[in-house]
Amino acid sequence: MITWLLILGIGAATYATRLSFITIFSKREIPAPVLRVLRFVPVAVLSAIIWPQLFLVNNAFDLSTANPRWLAGLIAALIAWRTRNVLLTIGVGMAALWILQWVLH
Repeated sequence: MITWLLILGIGAATYATRLSFITIFSKREIPAPVLRVLRFVPVAVLSAIIWPQLFLVNNAFDLSTANPRWLAGLIAALIAWRTRNVLLTIGVGMAALWILQWVLH
């Protein structure tokens, strides 16, 4: 029961947070400084999710060649930089990860 109440509470808090921005800024224009700051939110969130997954193995920083995740991430970053194609980057990154995991383990 506590788990369900926690899920409902977190869902309500998330909904209230999103709704507050919609109601506040639906009637007025978003200030330019806020727009500049909001442009960096997706990059910051993705970085916070992706970087630990690439470099932490068993809660330890691992930049060795035995870590297939950071090698696959490097390949995906190169594809993203050269092609600017999101789907190709994801596909090549996943394929590189699977191949590297198969080869290194």
